[in-house]
Formats: sequence, C-alpha cells, structure tokens
Amino acid sequence: MRPAWFDQLRRPSAGRVLAAVSVLPALVVAGWLVAGLPLLLVGRFEPVAAVLLGLPVIGLLCWAGLRRLPEVVEATGRQVAAVVAVAAGAGVFNAVMHGEQLIVRRDPATYAQYAIWLAKHGSLPIPAQAEAFGGADPALLFARIGFYQVDGAVVPQFMPGPPMLFAAGDWLGGLLLTPAVLGALAVLTVGGLAGRLAGGRWAPLAALAFALSLPVLYTSRTTFSEIPSLILLFGGLALVHDALSRPRPGWAAGALAGLVTGLAVLVRVDALRDVLPVLAFAGLLIAMRRFSRTDGTAGSLPVGEEALGEPGSRGAGGPWVGPWLLAGVVVGAGAGVLAAYALSRPYLAYLSRSVNPLLAICASVMVLTVAGTVAAPWLARLRLPRWAAPAGAWLVVLVMTGFAVRPWLQTVHREVTTPEDQVTATFIQKTQQADRLPIDGTRLYSELSLHWVVWYVGLPVVVLATVAAAVLVRRLLRSGEPFAWLLPLAVIGWTTVTTLLRPEITPDHPWASRRLVPVVIPGLIVLAVWGLGWVRDRARERGYGSRWIGIAGCLLVLVPPAVTSIGTAFTPVEQGEQAAVEAMCASLPRDASVLIIERVTGDRFTQVVRGMCGLPTAQIRIETGNDTAPEQDVRRVVERVRAAGRVPVVLAAEERQVRPYGTPRQVMGLVTRQDERSLVDPPNGTWWLRINVWMATP
Repeated sequence: MRPAWFDQLRRPSAGRVLAAVSVLPALVVAGWLVAGLPLLLVGRFEPVAAVLLGLPVIGLLCWAGLRRLPEVVEATGRQVAAVVAVAAGAGVFNAVMHGEQLIVRRDPATYAQYAIWLAKHGSLPIPAQAEAFGGADPALLFARIGFYQVDGAVVPQFMPGPPMLFAAGDWLGGLLLTPAVLGALAVLTVGGLAGRLAGGRWAPLAALAFALSLPVLYTSRTTFSEIPSLILLFGGLALVHDALSRPRPGWAAGALAGLVTGLAVLVRVDALRDVLPVLAFAGLLIAMRRFSRTDGTAGSLPVGEEALGEPGSRGAGGPWVGPWLLAGVVVGAGAGVLAAYALSRPYLAYLSRSVNPLLAICASVMVLTVAGTVAAPWLARLRLPRWAAPAGAWLVVLVMTGFAVRPWLQTVHREVTTPEDQVTATFIQKTQQADRLPIDGTRLYSELSLHWVVWYVGLPVVVLATVAAAVLVRRLLRSGEPFAWLLPLAVIGWTTVTTLLRPEITPDHPWASRRLVPVVIPGLIVLAVWGLGWVRDRARERGYGSRWIGIAGCLLVLVPPAVTSIGTAFTPVEQGEQAAVEAMCASLPRDASVLIIERVTGDRFTQVVRGMCGLPTAQIRIETGNDTAPEQDVRRVVERVRAAGRVPVVLAAEERQVRPYGTPRQVMGLVTRQDERSLVDPPNGTWWLRINVWMATP
C-alpha cells in the first residue's frame, strides 16, 4: 500500500494545470494591487517596499486559490499546450509590435506618464513646483490633458490600478513591454474560463480567436486599462466556478473570488457596472442555502442544488461561498472607490453624470440582495410558468436583433452642454472631414455598436454566441442547469447589453474598440465556442459528420477576426517616441524651468517634461482663439524664473513661435505612424504623425 504522501507527489492532470495557470494571472495582479494600494496611499510605493510586501501577498493569494484545486477542466496535454502556446505567441508578437505612446495625446500616454511618475517618486499628488517659476502666477498652468490642477498640485486622471502594474514594468526596464505581457496573461485567462464552461477541447479555439481580434491586439500593445480589467473579471469568474466546484471550499475560496472580481474597480471605475451581477449571484447563493435549511432538504432547491453540497454541511459551498463572495466583492470594489476618492477625486467629479447613478444602482442591488435573502423561504415557493423558459430564449434573440437593426431605426446624438462636449464635437467634426462624411459633431455613432462587434469577431461568432445564450437561458429558466453558467452568462449578458446600448466613448476606431475588450469580445467568444460544441453535438445526434462541422466551425470563428486584424496587425504605431523624448530631455539645461507657450505642445508635453525630463514645467495661459500665449505674460514669467535662480526655457511647436524669445533650436522632429480614425468602417491602416518641438533660451 502506497503512503498518502506518494499520491500527493503525482503529476497533476492536464486539466488541473490549465485550471491553475489560467487563474494565476488574476491572483498575481490582485496580489500586486492589494499590496501596492496601501503603499501608494501613504506615499511609499517604492520598489523595495512593493516587492517585500507584494511577493508574500501574491504567494498567499495563489496558495488560497490553488490549494486543493478540484478537477474543474477536462483537458488533454495537447490542449493545454495549445492554450499556452497561443498565449506565448500573442505575447511575443505584441511585444515586437508594441507602441511607444509616451507623448500625451490620448489615454495610453496618460497612463504611461502616470506610471513613470509612480515608478520614480512613488507618491501622489504631483508637486507643481510653482517656486521654480518665482511663485504662483495667474498665467501659469501646471496641468493639461489627462491631469488636473488641484490646490497647487497635479492629480492624474484615471484609476491607479493600471499605473501600479505598469510601474512594476518600468522598474524592470520594460514599461512599454508590460502591456504585451498582460495581453498574454489575458489569453490564458480567457482560455481557462472557456475550458471550464465549454470543455478543454474548445479552450485553444477560444484563446486563439480572442488573441486574433483587433481590439485585443490594440490594447495589448500599449498602456490601456482594459486588459488588466479583463484579467480580474474573467479570473474572478473562474475562481467563483472553482469555489462552487470544491466539495468543501471553506470561506477563503468565496472571499478570494469576490476580492479578485471587485478589484476590477481599482483598474476601471466602469467595472462597478460589471460586478453588479456578482453581488446578485452572491445573494442568490445565500438565499438558496437559507431556503434549503428552512425546508430541510436540498432536493427542493429550485436551481443548482448539486453545486452547493449537502444541506447543513458546514464546509459546503452554501454556508460559505455566498456570504464570503459578497464580502470579497464589497471589499475589492470598496478599495477601488476609496482609491478614486483619495487619489483621483477630480476624475470622479468629471464622471459624476455616470458614476453617481451607477453608485445608486449598486446600492439598490445591495438592498434587493438583502431583501431577497430575507424573503428566500417565501420566494422559493414561487414557480416560473412554462412559457418563461422559451420566452427568455426568444428575448435574447430579439435583443440582439434589435441591436442589429438599430442603425436603421435610430441615430444617436449628444448635445453639446459642457466644454468637454465641445472638445469631443470638434474632434468628431475633424474626423468626419478626414473620412469624407457629413459634418455633425453631435453624432456618436453608438447605433453601430453591434456592427463594431461583428467587425472584430465576425458574424459567425455573434450568431453562435446568440444561439448559445438563448439555449443556456432556456435551460436555466427551465431546470436551473447548467448552474455553472449562471454567473458568467449574467455578467456577459448584462455588460454586453449596457455597453452596446451606451458605449460612452469617442466613436473613432480602433479607439472605440477598447470598450469591447473587458467583457464583450471575450464573453461572446466563450459563448460562441460553447455554441459551436452544442451545434456539433446536435449534428452528431442526427447522424451528420460532426468532425467536418467542427472544422468548418473553427474556420468560421477564426477567419473573420483575422481578416479584419490583418490591416493593422503588422504596423506598430507611434514608434520612436521614447528616443525622441530622451533626446529632447538631453537638450534641456539641468537647472531649467520649462515654459510651454503653444497650446498643442502644452497639452502633449507638460507632464512629459516634468515626469521624464525631471524638470519643473508649466504652460503659459493662452487666450481663447489663439494658439500661443501673450508675449507680455511670457516675458514676465521669464523674469520671475531668472529671479528664482533658474534658467528659463521656452518650448513651442514652430520656429516662429519661439523666435521672439531667443535663438530657435529644434529639439524634436518626430515622424511616425498613428492609429487610423474610422467612424463607419473597420480600421485597415494607419496615418502619418508629425511632432515638432522648438526651444529657445531667453
């Protein structure tokens, strides 16, 4: 008879390996954020402190998440190797084709500059250093696009989660390669969830379809927040699945799954919407267990009784997973809200029109969850009518059909009411002019949202996902099975519908495609591969060649996204920015106080010079309708800089703009490629981008 320890040393099954490696990304990301946030809040987010605290926290989360992991995936070694190979290939490819968006034009450079500041200084807010300009002056602006000026300091826009991750990459010497690494981890995560829900044979297909999609390539090559958010959300769904699959999970499994999912709010404030179904699901688990104890038998539960274990079993999923899942989500999301309030309050104020209603919805869901849990014994006596199951399935089809025909029924506009709206309207007008479309700055093109999805994953994936969702909804409403699909389907369905209804993003592509990355694209792909398996099984039952149906289905899933992506997949954008910025920094005197006197240069370079060159930087206020600052203001501030014992340096975009203040010298002349701006068609190329910076030393 073999000793017990011998069995523990056996090689783990292929399915268990896939299950483990697909949740590791979420556990590592969550552990780093849990350790990093307190350090950032106290102004000590530094390499040594972060590593000394981060590694034990990551180790603890990995131990809790992987300890006694059950067989939740049936997979072969080849299938696991295929998923890992797709992830590794995607990481290498995107690393080679990575962008260098450091000059602040849109969000990626804002995230990059935020991360660079954290990597160098480890604290917020960013000092404005008004004393380097002779003190405060009405003409001085210290914050531009992506940064807010608050009480003599500069506050970065956005949530701190992504910059904390990118800062770790900067410490390792690879800030611009970090997105490719995260993209590879996201491929693993999506493949792992597909393996759990659709079976190991479909995991490589889901991973490859996801990796080929243009929005995934786009957000895996530069510093966006969508990929880290996806890792936490889908990793959290996988952890919930694993927790409910354990025979005796204990409290840690549910709490960990909730914490990982809730921490998505620390990455993107929009994730508050995405985690709402998790709150409701946790309440459902609590209510189901409460009813089972009141009734005295698990057999009377309306849904999912086998997922919860035997009634009264203290270690079973029911008593622990539900309440601790709820607690974990609240703690994780609460950490995100706390970080936003403490570190980026102006950003919350800017988003108040959408965040305040979302917070109210979250509170309502919590109240309804508590009320449903209390009323569980009475609610459980209700039984859905027979027509509910087919009606739910047809509702799925009708909703997707409505989104498909929406462009012929509605044209979405947004009236200009704020300065930010005016900036967006002007941008849309310029893009329409470049694309030779009718000029209307109020157009949002949101009615095309489902068509965006078809561009990037293909019509077959959308159709298969719709069929899968309809079949799953029918089964869940009829018998409560497959219970494992309930939470993923709720998250995917809820977020897909709300995102397609109101994308809330500037509608040029590939820019707008990022809105589909955290849930919509991976969610529809996971549904589609399950749907393909369902179609294959039905064909086999009817005597058709299931093998050829499977091969044709795989081609239908993979070819359309590959065709869309091929136009831009091999063209990296904004290459050369890092070298150009470093050369510009080397041209500036070490004791300089930099004054930017031209509007576009101020928007692009105020934080770049401050963060990467390490020099006090400000823009001189520019009057409405002008491109450069009044000369009398410039000369007054120049004299104040001299009086402070520093060297004044003037920057602008053109030689003529700096000539009045000294001998012009060009310190940047970058020619590179930028993303296309397409409004009604999928992007299929890139545009030229020229950036010039001239300097004068008065």
